[in-house]
Amino acid sequence: MRNTEIVRRGGPERRRETLERLDRERDIWLSTAHPEHGPHQVPLWFRWDGLALWMCTGANSATARNARREPRVRLALPDTFDVVLVQGEARCFPARDVPRDASDGFTDKFGWDPRKEEGPFLYLRVTPRTVRAWRGEHELSGRVLMREGEWVV
Repeated sequence: MRNTEIVRRGGPERRRETLERLDRERDIWLSTAHPEHGPHQVPLWFRWDGLALWMCTGANSATARNARREPRVRLALPDTFDVVLVQGEARCFPARDVPRDASDGFTDKFGWDPRKEEGPFLYLRVTPRTVRAWRGEHELSGRVLMREGEWVV
């Protein structure tokens, strides 16, 4: 059973725990938008390299098409109690052009190498511009950990 005791964290603790989760977790929800069709949201595997989040999707998917047209994206870890939301801009890399350390890190984490698949894949690198994190209503105040790409705590 999960402990849901509410203990308000300070900014430095919140930042440290957020970075630990980004390093540890496997899945993230990625939201993109199409100018005519509106929002599109999908769960993807991701890897945090300490500066950016890396994901991979089919090169012809709605996610890839949307990110190429409109690079502003939102991401959310899948826990609705321990919330982490990230906003940033996606940069797209065809699998053949992805930096080796990024693709090797992704492969090491998941045991899957999209560069070896038959279909075309696209890596997305999202560098955070805003990061928000909170546990429950009592942590809404102070939830902004990063603003304009700079950590504020």
